[in-house]
Amino acid sequence: MNNPGNKMGVMHLTILTAVNMLGSGIIMLPTKLAEVGTMSIISWLVTALGSLALAWAFSKCGLFSTKSGGMGGYAEYAFGKSGNFIANYTYAISLLIANIAIAISAVGYGSVLLGIELSPVGVCLATIVVLWVTTVCNFGGAKITGQIGSVTVWGVIIPVVGLCVIGWFWFSPSLYASAWNPNKMDFLSAISTSISMTLWAFLGLESACANMDAVENPQKNVPIAVFGGTLVCAVIYVLSTNVIAGIVPNLDLLHSTAPFGLAYATMFTPTIGSLVMFLMALACIGSLLGWQFTVAQVFKSSSDIGYFPRIFSRVTKHDAPLVGMIILGIVQTGLALMTISPSLNKQFNSLVNLAVVTNLVPYVLSMAALIPMQRQAKVQGSQATMNTVIALIGTIYSFYALWSSGEEAMMLGALVTFSGWTFWGMFIGKKEFTAENQYQG
Repeated sequence: MNNPGNKMGVMHLTILTAVNMLGSGIIMLPTKLAEVGTMSIISWLVTALGSLALAWAFSKCGLFSTKSGGMGGYAEYAFGKSGNFIANYTYAISLLIANIAIAISAVGYGSVLLGIELSPVGVCLATIVVLWVTTVCNFGGAKITGQIGSVTVWGVIIPVVGLCVIGWFWFSPSLYASAWNPNKMDFLSAISTSISMTLWAFLGLESACANMDAVENPQKNVPIAVFGGTLVCAVIYVLSTNVIAGIVPNLDLLHSTAPFGLAYATMFTPTIGSLVMFLMALACIGSLLGWQFTVAQVFKSSSDIGYFPRIFSRVTKHDAPLVGMIILGIVQTGLALMTISPSLNKQFNSLVNLAVVTNLVPYVLSMAALIPMQRQAKVQGSQATMNTVIALIGTIYSFYALWSSGEEAMMLGALVTFSGWTFWGMFIGKKEFTAENQYQG
């Protein structure tokens, strides 16, 4: 039996949700958004509204659902066990890819901090080293990893929130205006170019749903935490990325692999900029430590119920899924090698687009599941209509984000998703067929 005293309250869960989104997703954003210019604020507003719609729908899913398992449990209402599997499968793959992008962020800030210019192969090799170091550090279990992550995350939070507050003293309206549309892009192209990157920053808004079993009064507190955490992050993201565009010239941002460090160096001194780079590189490592353990746990929990091969369920005496971590580390090494690009930023963008595409699959499934979920909960009238409309807005935004991620990311994401049905047939179909025969016998 769970001890209620060990469960999170609504404030703790809201902070956890916001921190999971803040994490390391934002630290390379100013560089990506510099490709579009300061008109990317429109992308932020579109993404903020779309993410708030998703957050609202997720909060209602958490309110009405009687199944455990987060997004997989939600998807089961509309698509049965196969929907549950695909939601968990694509979410796990998304985390696997996203962790490589986080490692690249750490390499970017670390290389600038140390004054090292890395070749494309050097970036890839350094990324692989970071991935394996954070994997090996998790062999002892989650306790120490969690303690480290709770400290290092402040390496992102303090500089980013600090910039939102004090950065306006260095903000130049004329510099901001001159960077509005530096590449003379048309309106729709500009929004589409940056939409997947802005959504990347919001990935994690569903994390409160994934932690339902560890929350006091989840039907009430999960909806508040999801929506509240997303709203907090939306404000921080819009403020920080726009104030930085009025401090650092657009061309400098465009070629930077440590944009927040560059901003603080411009505001104060190169030494302060280097300190921020160090904090953010450290935060990336701490975040990656936690996410590497998390993705191994996602594979383990799916393996425990028969979704993935049983090898992912094996744990050490410290309750660490050691074999699964090693297998996932090998897969991440292969993905890092496959995505080598001429520059660190291009490799980062390719991985982010693919992570966003695969993560949107369980989002879409969850939005669709809200409708039958409401029927089962006997929600009627204007409340049901409003929830359905907001879920449809979240769905439309999700499809727009999929389209904006580009043909290559869509193709690879589709292949990853379609391959999931093969795994479903291999691991689930056999188990259920055997169980059915036994029942009939």
